[in-house]
Amino acid sequence: MKIIKSTILLLSLTVLNCKSPGTTEARLEKSEQQLTALRTLSIQEKKIPRSIDKNGKNIWTRQPYDWTEGFWPGTCWMQYERTQDEKWKEAAIAAQNLFIHHKDLTNDHDLGFIFNNSFGKAYRITGEEKYKQVLIDAANALITRFNKNVGCVQSWDVVDNWQSKRGWKFPVIVDNLMNLEMLFEASEITGNNRYREIAITHANTTMQNHFRPDGSSYHVLDYNPETGAISAKVTAQGYSDESAWSRGQAWGLYAYIMCYRYTKDKKYLDFAEKIATFILNHPNYPEDGVPYWDFNAPNIPDEPRDASSGAIIASALIELSDYTGDRYMQQALHILDSLAGSAYTAKEGENGHFVLMHSVGSIPHGNEIDVPINYADYYYIEALSRLREKGL
Repeated sequence: MKIIKSTILLLSLTVLNCKSPGTTEARLEKSEQQLTALRTLSIQEKKIPRSIDKNGKNIWTRQPYDWTEGFWPGTCWMQYERTQDEKWKEAAIAAQNLFIHHKDLTNDHDLGFIFNNSFGKAYRITGEEKYKQVLIDAANALITRFNKNVGCVQSWDVVDNWQSKRGWKFPVIVDNLMNLEMLFEASEITGNNRYREIAITHANTTMQNHFRPDGSSYHVLDYNPETGAISAKVTAQGYSDESAWSRGQAWGLYAYIMCYRYTKDKKYLDFAEKIATFILNHPNYPEDGVPYWDFNAPNIPDEPRDASSGAIIASALIELSDYTGDRYMQQALHILDSLAGSAYTAKEGENGHFVLMHSVGSIPHGNEIDVPINYADYYYIEALSRLREKGL
């Protein structure tokens, strides 16, 4: 039955002309056309695009360090892989060379987002050893933040800032699961199981402590670094401590699918399906499949959508379908159909030359509300690229 369903799905998607407006190839070409001007701007400015301001002017990643700086070169690598146009390769290299020196930083957890999505893609696509070494160096820096008492890699450093005012000592955010992919990859390319062991321990600790019985997650857990005891379950970017911040749910879904990919431990696959069930069956999950910024935001349906969450979920569901007989493919395609429509995809030359509109960074902090963000485009193009690899 699973084989029959998969065959029907494949036939239904491939009978269309490969250049028709709604196909994967056409959507990738449209994204390339839109991003070409941004590529030129990035090279001219010697900066990495992140978002736009209220006047539509491009905002670049913040110096000296920005957790989103790896998404733009990663997007360029994906465009290069599809087109073999050297201009995309040149743009990717130029962008990631702006932050290569961050590979040895030990004061933040986002090295996986930054380096796996840029230098990791560069190594996979080109096979050049210089990119592999950068990835290993970044993994070595990241594991310095692992605390065996807690069983996690620490997210933010608690200095004299808003976190210290909350009394936090060892905060771990659900987003941090995404950085584990770089550790798994480092183990595979070096043969050193230390990276993998830390990744598995962090994944297991987070699975046990971060998630509620219904499959939703908290955003932040604070631990006692000496005892590993949990001192707080809170949010920084969601509506409330007990709400389900949409991008956090998307990170969790994506990450446990990724953990299954590297380990083939079925508990991760089962847990990913539990998260998927929470998302897809939530009463506030909108008809078009693009979530509100928080599943429990008080003014739904008059709350901002978050296209970045939708793109992450779509990309994750495509991979989850690989392991479940295409069980989630229709939902992934539905989200992508919505994102590709005029409600979320910008007209060429508008939206600061980003592809997707209507993403949300952090409403509680008043940052990046209803704007394009580079990681929304990254995961949208990743999702389309995954479909293309399947011939869909």
